[in-house]
Amino acid sequence: MVGKDGGTTGPDDDFAARGIENLGAWILGRNMFGPVRGPWPDDTWKGWWGTNPPYHVPVFVLTHHARPPLEMEGGTTFHFVTDGIESVLEQARAAAGTRDIRLGGGASVIRQYLQARLVDEMHLAIAPVLLGSGESLLGGIDTRALGYVCTRHVTSPGALHVVLTRG
Repeated sequence: MVGKDGGTTGPDDDFAARGIENLGAWILGRNMFGPVRGPWPDDTWKGWWGTNPPYHVPVFVLTHHARPPLEMEGGTTFHFVTDGIESVLEQARAAAGTRDIRLGGGASVIRQYLQARLVDEMHLAIAPVLLGSGESLLGGIDTRALGYVCTRHVTSPGALHVVLTRG
């Protein structure tokens, strides 16, 4: 619970803290931004999080449907990019400068970046929770053939943390 009383320490907390260190930009898929499918009906949907999203850096949303940039509180501006994963990454790199870029999902977006070998490092937190159906993150992807290797794995009471790094 960053900035609040309570919470825990240990491996889960360490991975969470590391995930926001040196962060300069985010990349999200359209479904991570909101549940609207197809063309935007209007600009009223501003995300799941209210007026102050948790990102506090530029966020580049990969989409098939253009929309003007959306400035929010806390330094977050959502940029809606329609010309592919390479363009999104180029824009995120320009915004982040020397800082890191975090690929926030969804599964389809992560698979596209993995298959293009554009992910340097990926942290998977595997928790023993039954979530039901969903989109497979690594279905049909041979991470070893793409040059990814497991460089770290840590267990905690809440999760198995696996770090894959591109060789």
